[in-house]
Amino acid sequence: MGHLVGKDIYRKLGKKIDNLTVKVPWNETFYNILKELYTTEEADLLVKMPYTIASLNKISQVTKYEESKLRKLLDGLCTKGLVVDIYVRGKYYYMPAPMVIGIFEFTMMRTGENLETKKWAKLFYEYMGEDNIFYAANFGKGQKISIERALPHEEVIETSEYVKILDYENVTNIIENHKKFAIGICSCRHEKLHVGKKECDVPLNKCVTFGLSADYLIRHDFAKEVSKTEMLETTAHSKELGLVLNADNVQNNVSFICHCCKCCCNTLLGISKHGYPGVIVTSNYIMKIDENKCNGCGICARDCPINAIEMVPTTGAESKIKARPKVDESICLGCGVCALRCKPEAAKLKKRDKRVLHPHNTFERVILQCLERGTLQNQIFNDPNSISQKAMRGIVGGFLKLPPVKKALMSDMLRSSFLASLKKGANLKGGRDWLSKM
Repeated sequence: MGHLVGKDIYRKLGKKIDNLTVKVPWNETFYNILKELYTTEEADLLVKMPYTIASLNKISQVTKYEESKLRKLLDGLCTKGLVVDIYVRGKYYYMPAPMVIGIFEFTMMRTGENLETKKWAKLFYEYMGEDNIFYAANFGKGQKISIERALPHEEVIETSEYVKILDYENVTNIIENHKKFAIGICSCRHEKLHVGKKECDVPLNKCVTFGLSADYLIRHDFAKEVSKTEMLETTAHSKELGLVLNADNVQNNVSFICHCCKCCCNTLLGISKHGYPGVIVTSNYIMKIDENKCNGCGICARDCPINAIEMVPTTGAESKIKARPKVDESICLGCGVCALRCKPEAAKLKKRDKRVLHPHNTFERVILQCLERGTLQNQIFNDPNSISQKAMRGIVGGFLKLPPVKKALMSDMLRSSFLASLKKGANLKGGRDWLSKM
């Protein structure tokens, strides 16, 4: 009987996590992940917690847990990376961690003794690396709002285009605009190391965070605080290694930059292995090859992190070059990695014809992300224990899932006014005006 009760609470927990910002379809592997990471008591608390960020007092009211016991449980969950706490204006606020960025990353960033790291890595790899359900659920219907966006390597941007580079696409500018920095273990690289799939010699310590995210990781020993100089040096080293720089998909208050390699990164593999280009939002640049300079060496094709470049045999008998690179512009990230080792400088990043739109901040990204994935109602009516809110979630959720409604709210015409309305509502709710500015 205890086994059945245990599985039932984990099934409820799985449903709760699936209704956060990222879809996480249920299967036996997901169940095993939850059973490994959460005690039944922790699972019960997570099921009862609000879907969104809330104070200790609010969580106590909703879950009926006494505050001293609740604080102890939340502290333990934060230490494991299963709940995220944010310290704002002298007060802690808590929210359940989604699968990404959250449960997977923080679990695989943990260090210390008596950790089942190898077992966790195997489970995550099976769920996200072998099964296709995770990527299909989040990007299988052409979803465009992702957590990450590619940053262009400034060194390979065409000189005439360089002066137009936007502040939020300039990695140095992003670093300069922050005051707190942290570096920890890359979760993807750590996972691949333990399942024997790490083919590179890139160091594990490449997970870069800023601001409130850095504060969370430092407080819970997921990462080490570093100086701005160390952060700039780490970035320079990653450029030497030819790594892709994938940032938080926002224009303001960027919270992280991933330093990604093609063999380990789950987001890059989401494109190259699983076939979903929307996993990473492109930069405002695209790779162009100058055939007059190209010597046909093929380095760009080998270095491309998502295999977007193919060497195509030349047809002219008089040509000394046997093959030339062809860029698949439908999936090119505009990261510039392929051009970093191009000696004749034939490969250069140039502005895309149409500007790529990125959410202004995390609040906007989460709203749009949830709208695409059919979970926005949980951000609006966030008490899972309220019967009236459950009814409203059903009504509003059904309405927002209608294709014409979703298409209209995501359109250029209505998106800004829709987001403005939700921001106003968030600012009026409990004096948390800071939430819509994150």
